[in-house]
Amino acid sequence: MYLAEEDVRPYLSYERLIPAIREALVDYSAGRVEQPLRQILRVVPEGGDAGAPPGWFAVMPAIHGPWLGVKTVTFFPTNAGTGVPTHLATVTLMRRETGEPVAVMDGRLITEMRTAAVSAVALEALAPKGARTLGILGAGVQAEAHVEALRTVWPAFREAGAVRIWARNGEKARELSGRMGAEAVGIEEAAGSDVVVTVTAATKPVLRGAWLKDESLVIAVGAVGAHLRELDDLVMEGTLIAESRQGAENESGDVILSGAQVFAELGEVLVDRSNAIPGRRKVFKSLGMAIEDLTAARLVWEGRAGTKG
Repeated sequence: MYLAEEDVRPYLSYERLIPAIREALVDYSAGRVEQPLRQILRVVPEGGDAGAPPGWFAVMPAIHGPWLGVKTVTFFPTNAGTGVPTHLATVTLMRRETGEPVAVMDGRLITEMRTAAVSAVALEALAPKGARTLGILGAGVQAEAHVEALRTVWPAFREAGAVRIWARNGEKARELSGRMGAEAVGIEEAAGSDVVVTVTAATKPVLRGAWLKDESLVIAVGAVGAHLRELDDLVMEGTLIAESRQGAENESGDVILSGAQVFAELGEVLVDRSNAIPGRRKVFKSLGMAIEDLTAARLVWEGRAGTKG
């Protein structure tokens, strides 16, 4: 069975997805998920060279509970503005008992929503007490998804003036702000929020630690790649929490190039809330994992089938 995006959408909501992602992250950190690092191939135009516009193709498998899943995903930034999404993906869901494929799903919406859902889980666990302002750096698909997902778990961000959006393209920032009931602001004002989310296509740091509050949470979502960065070294001096130590240490330029050490995985923090996290500022590095795609695909399948498990 092939499920196009319009077939997937009715069975995904943040109200269902966020708790499922929370449980999956706990299981990952507890060793109940089998998941290797994603395999990534760089793509250049046929007959092209290393200087050609970059794109990449990745394969992300995972095993969890009664399910197997694998996502294939491409990222071609030059698609922006062409009508073709920059990210395209397909998720295949299979039964663990037999290896039988039960569905192939369009993965664009799954990728969008599970990424924002992970950030919502991190917000609940790590946000400074009484946080009232949210700064978003970026104005693309993930920026909009994050405003929606974070408002789902943090009611204060629904208040007027609570969400501040900055993007290199000021027109896009203003358009998104108008649609989401937010304010388009300068980068330093956005960075001065209680919670700051970076969802940019930057390859070099755009967020400076000097702009941040002492007690703030940074949720870094962009810059997936060992040589790419969104955050400067001063930002990375905050206590670092990751989805996966292995992923952060191998796939995050923000972590690798700054020399930052992962204090804990988010799943570990979720299990033991009694252990205080040191330091005043916290940084959560999100890279995306196959278990998150598998979890979302399982929810879609169960929703269509009217079953669980």
